[in-house]
Amino acid sequence: MNIREQLLCLIIGVVCSIQTIAQEKDDVNTPLHLLPAQYTTPYKAPDKAVVKEVLDRIFDYINQNTPPELIDTVTGKKIDSPAALTKNVILKKGIFRITSYEWGVVYSALLNAHLRTGDKKYLDYVKDRHAFIAHWAGIFREKMGKGELGLSGDFALRQPVAPHALDDGGAVAASMIKASRQGLTTGLDSQIKFYLDYISQKEFRFPDKTIARNRPLKNTLWLDDLYMALPALAQMAKYTNKNAYFDDAIYQLESYSSKMFVPSKGLFMHGWVQDMQTHPAFHWARANGWALLTMTELLDALPANHPKRNFVLNLFRKHVEGLVRLQDGTGFWHQLLDRPDSYLETSATAIYTYCIAKACNEGWLDKLVYAPVVALGWNAASSKVNAAGQVEGTCVGTGMAFDPVFYYHRPVSKFAAHGYGPLIYAASEVLGLLEKGEFKINDSALIFYPN
Repeated sequence: MNIREQLLCLIIGVVCSIQTIAQEKDDVNTPLHLLPAQYTTPYKAPDKAVVKEVLDRIFDYINQNTPPELIDTVTGKKIDSPAALTKNVILKKGIFRITSYEWGVVYSALLNAHLRTGDKKYLDYVKDRHAFIAHWAGIFREKMGKGELGLSGDFALRQPVAPHALDDGGAVAASMIKASRQGLTTGLDSQIKFYLDYISQKEFRFPDKTIARNRPLKNTLWLDDLYMALPALAQMAKYTNKNAYFDDAIYQLESYSSKMFVPSKGLFMHGWVQDMQTHPAFHWARANGWALLTMTELLDALPANHPKRNFVLNLFRKHVEGLVRLQDGTGFWHQLLDRPDSYLETSATAIYTYCIAKACNEGWLDKLVYAPVVALGWNAASSKVNAAGQVEGTCVGTGMAFDPVFYYHRPVSKFAAHGYGPLIYAASEVLGLLEKGEFKINDSALIFYPN
């Protein structure tokens, strides 16, 4: 290389060094606290129009895929009269079961969406399905009582006709009572009473009256069952003005929490077995969601002067504190809450988002502290609603286990019905929160400013 070439290389090197120095941001030439961060989940205020669009996208999908019709498998015809009912009847094929507890959550969530938005289509959906279930379940029971159908096993409408567990009726019952109490629908009383008779009189209980299970193990408590029973009991107390239903609901919460709530963590165990000294202390996310949702329902139903209201509110707050400590940096919560190497799960994230938003809206929690938790949870969970309106990343139905591997590897599916009601709930209550104030970025942090 000759002198001329060496000089040219030197000049180029100096220019590059100057450019590098000029481009490099330091404490003198740049307000470093305003440097853009690389967020996995969008770190921004929820937008009302976008939230409503996500809500409608989910609604359109479930509305198209849950037809309330009975079909005769022999003739292929729709059954439109009791005289046409035969043992060959099935529910018209859809994607989801409109009589399941997951769909009970959907019905309650859509009632809440109607309350928050005034959009009548949500209410119409609930009214149509409620009326269908109550009408045909009554006809099935009457004909089966007379021995006219000869049905057995898992026949069409088996859950509202012949419930075998709390899953079969509690959540749907709660939604029916809510609709009836609000004067939004009529003709559901017979089915409501049938459901509540099962919950109050027929479900297995310990000798001390704690609601329990005998499957798959004898004498067990599943945290999930709080939601399968207590909201219906609380709603029935409001509907009938009979405080015995409140007493039962509060007793169950006291009994479960005394055995399954871990104060040092602010979390519930998933299961408890009567004859064990050491219990399977796994903090499964969705079960904790059902517990938090149960307390949300109780606080919403209990009179302000009820002697046990403060017990419920204090437990709710302790649980929220435990959950908020474990929210992931993506805004999601993990499948096993205190094990960050377990996967991020959608349905639990949506349930927590709804419950905390509801608590902010009702004044049970400080908005300044907890509204950002809601925004991050919503931004995360809503990212799992695909273009078709399907909710992805939801853990499928899950029993109680004695090892962590089971929970770590539970499949997720966009057809897991557990994710739809919680997302609808979360969307509607986020909309409610946005009516009470707005989120702003202040010194790069998302902060809620009440009206």
